[in-house]
Parts: sequence; structure tokens; C-alpha cells
Amino acid sequence: MFKSKTKTTFDNIPPTSTTIIGVGTTISGNLESNGDIRIDGTLLGNLIAKAKVIVGASGNVEGNIDGKQADILGRVTGKIKIEELLYIHGKASIDGDLYAGKLHIEPTATFNGQCHMGANVVAISTEREVVKIANG
Repeated sequence: MFKSKTKTTFDNIPPTSTTIIGVGTTISGNLESNGDIRIDGTLLGNLIAKAKVIVGASGNVEGNIDGKQADILGRVTGKIKIEELLYIHGKASIDGDLYAGKLHIEPTATFNGQCHMGANVVAISTEREVVKIANG
């Protein structure tokens, strides 16, 4: 009667929700999100998102960000890989390399690192990391 067990996987969750990490909240560890995610607090770890990433003006990420689109207004220390548009604006501060399909940086933002643009660059970067991990 109760022998049938169905498992919900991360990929089966519809990307309709938005996750918000509020001001004053600190999360230590890696995050994965199927929907949009907004960080106004602090994330000490890597973020993988299948939709849009927003780092608010008070947001701080110390780790890598991997997503489809991103708006950065706060501080990020780590590598950012965005498939489509990476928009860095306001008083954003980025310390790390960027891989983006398209990039928009406002003059009020600061960026220190290397920049690689184009859809192929993001795909090649991801493939190299998978090979690097597989080879140890």
C-alpha cells in the first residue's frame, strides 16, 4: 500500500519562485537555485542558478556565481559565469574573473580581474572545469 516512493529531484521544481536572502542573513555553504535568487545578505560559498541572480546593493558573495542572467549591485569576490547578460551597476565591486555572453558595466562600478565575453567563452569555460574535475 505505501511501497511506492516517488522522489522529487531538483530539476523537477518549476522555475517560478524567487529566493531572497535578506539583509543581516549569512549563509555558509554552496547554494543551487532553479528559480531566480536575490542576495541582500551574505553568501560564503558558491552559487549555481538556472535563472536570474541579483546581488543587491547590500549583498556580499564570497564565492563563484554561475547563472543564466545577473544584476550585480553589491560586492562579489570570486569568478562569475553568466550565459546571457551580466549587468554590473550602481556601486558594485567585483574582484574576480568574468565570463559572460554579454556584459554591461556602469562607470560607478568597480571591476578587478579578467573579462571573457561571448556565448562560446562561457560554454568552453564550463567544459574545461568539468574536464579538470573529472581528471582530478
